[in-house]
Parts: sequence; C-alpha cells; structure tokens
Amino acid sequence: MPRRFAFSSLWSCARIVYNTCERVLFVKIAIDGPAGAGKSTLARALAARLGYIYIDTGAMYRALTWKALQAGLDLNDPMALSGLAVELNIAFDKQDGQQRLLCQGEDISAIIRSPQISAAVSQVAAHPQVRQIMVHKQQQLAQVGRVVMDGRDIGEQVLPDANYKFFVTADLQERAERRLQEMEACGFQVDKDSVLQDMRNRDLMDAARSVGALKILPDSIVIDTSAYNAEEVLAQILYLIGEC
Repeated sequence: MPRRFAFSSLWSCARIVYNTCERVLFVKIAIDGPAGAGKSTLARALAARLGYIYIDTGAMYRALTWKALQAGLDLNDPMALSGLAVELNIAFDKQDGQQRLLCQGEDISAIIRSPQISAAVSQVAAHPQVRQIMVHKQQQLAQVGRVVMDGRDIGEQVLPDANYKFFVTADLQERAERRLQEMEACGFQVDKDSVLQDMRNRDLMDAARSVGALKILPDSIVIDTSAYNAEEVLAQILYLIGEC
C-alpha cells in the first residue's frame, strides 16, 4: 500500500534542510503525478535545495510534441514520432537562476507551455514506441549523478530503483487554477473552463496508456498538495527524506 502523508506540525519539520544534505546516501528521487499537481515546482525547488540535478521529463515530451507539430507530423503515427524522438536534441540549461529547455540550441521553455502543446502532448506520449525512446534518453540524463526527476512514470519506468518515490496530486479544480496561472505567466490567454476540460482529458489519457500509465505505486509516498503552498510541501518532503 502506498503511504499517504498527513500534514502536521509543518514548520517544525524544516529543521533538517541543510545539515542532512551531505549525509544522505540516496542519489535518485522520483516525483510522479497528474498535470497541475505542483510536481515540477516541487521537484525544481527540491533539487535546488539539495544541490541535485533537476530533470523535467514532461518538458521533454512537450519539446517532442512541439517539433512534431512544427514538422506537420501526424500525431497518430508512432513510426514518424519515434524517428523524431531518436533525433531530438534537447538540453537543460540554467540562466539567471531559472532552468531552461533548449532544443537545437533554441530556448523553447515558454512556447512548450502553450495551449496547443498542452492539448497534444498526451497523445504523443501515449505511443509505447515513443515512450521507450524517451525513457532511454531520460535514464541517460539520470546517470550524471544525484537527480530529482518528475513526470508520469518515473518511479515505475524511468527510475524503478529510485531511493524515494513520491506521488504528488491535488484536487482537479486546484490543478486547473494552477495551470491557468502558469499559462498566463507565459503570456497565453486562456479561460479556466477550457483548461479544466483539457486537464480532464489529459488525466484520462495518462491513466489509459498501455505503457507508462499514470498510477500510484505500492512504494510511493502520496502527497495531496491541494491546501498547501510550494514551500509547505517542500518542507514536508525534506522532513520525510531526513527521517526515512
């Protein structure tokens, strides 16, 4: 059974943030969850606090989707998408304290958050052939050292040997509101109803995949972030890592 964590005595938990970082023995942290649950925000902050490498696998699938749409590929053609995935040249870079995603040297961090990409990415990611290639790329990236990686199937497919596995979730309405704010911050004008419907559709597609389906693993720690901000959730993750 996955462990469900109840938030209590929150700020007393933060005492371990710095002095335990050097003595922990793990090197891989997997964070899975549905769209808008806050997993990327959490993973990014956790990696920064621990001095680990952060790998955003969702951004990798978005980059592939962006390239496929640019090339006019049929998103139902797994062979064409697989060929594109093999050739996909992406890298993560940090600029002014912010992590950026580069594709063929071009910063595509903002454009991959567009409504068009959000609506299409689950369709691209649903193909088993595509996921096999992308998982291999993600595993190669994880070999650089201590990493925090977030996505949909990290704990099961990408880092099955992860030292810590978290499943981060939140209420659907809360997730839609967070995604709306994220898209508006990137300059996209969308309405909440369309974001909400897109999120419902993505949840269904993510859960129905034949390979890499979104699900809670028996060895995952489940965290519901609906009523908590990013700093509060980060404090609890640090506590759990320090006490386990």
